[in-house]
Amino acid sequence: MTLLYPTYFPNIASYVVISQAKRLVFEVQDSYQKQTYRNRCYIYGANGKLGLHIPVQFSQKNRRNTSEILIDSSINWQSLHWKSLESAYKTSPFFEYYQDELVSLFTTKKDSLLAFNFECIEVINSCLDLSIDYSKSSEFIKEKQQNDYRHLVNARKESEIKISPYIQVFKDKHGLINNLSILDLLFNEGPNAKSYLKTQALTF
Repeated sequence: MTLLYPTYFPNIASYVVISQAKRLVFEVQDSYQKQTYRNRCYIYGANGKLGLHIPVQFSQKNRRNTSEILIDSSINWQSLHWKSLESAYKTSPFFEYYQDELVSLFTTKKDSLLAFNFECIEVINSCLDLSIDYSKSSEFIKEKQQNDYRHLVNARKESEIKISPYIQVFKDKHGLINNLSILDLLFNEGPNAKSYLKTQALTF
């Protein structure tokens, strides 16, 4: 069993795990934590690494299950995220090729963060032509598993993950930026992204 958290446009390391897992289980019974990839991803903008954050509704509850987290629709985040993606990747080789599949994610109102994350994953799988058979946890898995990659949700441990270089639009300007959102790989490598993921060996 390979264990992983569903996140917002997962980073490349997470997608290496997703693409290579034989039995993938998404942990969905966890307590929500801030400063993780649950509601954020990072792309390569003209000025370097750029974070896209989904605003969530505040609650007085100290502990909430991620499945309870609602998106704050009072902030026009969808338009901002799509404009950021257009600005960052309009000159990339494959942005126009995939934009029609992705744009609907940013034009219809979203309520549940968890449901939206799965929607993003399904669209990316379609773009990658990646057939993934996965299940969702029915209770929180406390013990660390042999193929436990839940730590990849932690946005503060970026430097511990190394992946192979690939084409990046602003690489000549800012150099290689490691382990960005799967969107960066998709827009730059296109159909080759699938084989890239299948041949990667994660180094921590």
